[in-house]
Amino acid sequence: MSKESLSKNPIHLGLGATALVQPAFTGQMDWYEAYSERNGGDGKEGRLVSMHTFTSDWDTWEMHPVGSEVVLCVDGTIVLHQEHTDGTITTVSLETGDYAINAPGVWHTADIETSATAVFITAGEGTEIRSR
Repeated sequence: MSKESLSKNPIHLGLGATALVQPAFTGQMDWYEAYSERNGGDGKEGRLVSMHTFTSDWDTWEMHPVGSEVVLCVDGTIVLHQEHTDGTITTVSLETGDYAINAPGVWHTADIETSATAVFITAGEGTEIRSR
């Protein structure tokens, strides 16, 4: 058994109830591309579990087409915005211990009041990103 930091080494939850430590997170798109190559065989059932700290609003929207994403606030306040397929936008403020679910196909972004940390459980296959 080893001790890992979720903010440094995300986890892949895969088929057969596996949990695989991932290489150090770089924050770069090539990290996500390599993640897909390593774990793509699990298809839409695979989940990336990660934790990130934010000190500013997100500058992009993202959408996960094949599965839900859980956003669990573990410190601070995150204002999560969701743009639904019918064009409506909903907003929810998450404080420590609160979570929200981004449904498949729902675009989402976030505003950060000062600093916030969240755990994400993401069905990342086919994720799309667009500018905010």
